[in-house]
This record gives sequence, structure tokens and C-alpha cells, in this order.
Amino acid sequence: MAIPDWSHLLSGRIVLAADAAGNEGIMQFVLLFVPLFVIWYFLVIMPQQRQRKKIQEMLSSLKTGDHVLTSGGVFGTIVGFREEVVQLQVAAQVKIDVARSAITNLLPSENAAQASAGSETGKREATVKGKNQN
Repeated sequence: MAIPDWSHLLSGRIVLAADAAGNEGIMQFVLLFVPLFVIWYFLVIMPQQRQRKKIQEMLSSLKTGDHVLTSGGVFGTIVGFREEVVQLQVAAQVKIDVARSAITNLLPSENAAQASAGSETGKREATVKGKNQN
């Protein structure tokens, strides 16, 4: 039985498949993924950062008497604070404790809502009177 001679394989240069493309593969990778990352940043990451900052500002500016909405869908008025807990009054003689982070929206106060509704009514009445005088 003859022993095969494999020495001619060892004398040559070993070329791997990854070396065949050289630097072209790296450039293709960069040209593909850098624009994708930039698009991803502007469409996903940056809006999330803005939203997170806006929510943190809202949570830090909460005060007693504010009308809020929780992540569970509970509407209430803030009556007290304790560290990371906010006490809400949801009905007469009904108070609940919720985590500050569970507050998702600061609602306009009833006085501000009535004032803006009143000014809208006044604008409509003035518009109607102006049309009737012509």
C-alpha cells in the first residue's frame, strides 16, 4: 500500500476564503451598516430619548392638586407624595397609592379646561355677532 505524499500541500501558501475579498468585504460592511445605523438612530433611538426626557420632566414637576392618568387607566388628583409613591384621590374618600413611574399623563386642570372652553365660546359668539352685523 502506497503512502500518499501530502508534502506538496504544505509547501504552498495557504489561502483562506476570508482573505479572498481582502478589504473590499470590510468596506461593503461599513457602507451597508453605517447608513442603516444612522437611519435607526434618527427614527428610533432619538425619539425614545426625547420621550423619556419629556416624561421625566413631567414626573419631576408633579405637585399636589394635579389631575393625572396612570398606566392602569385610573384618573385621579394628587393629594400627597412619599419618595417614589404618589397618593391619588380617585373619588370622595377614596385614596390610592401608586408608583410615581406609573403616572403616564398630566391632564389639564378643570379650571384651565373651563377657562379655555369659555374663551372658545366667547370667540364663537364674537364671530357670530360679527357675521350678523354685516
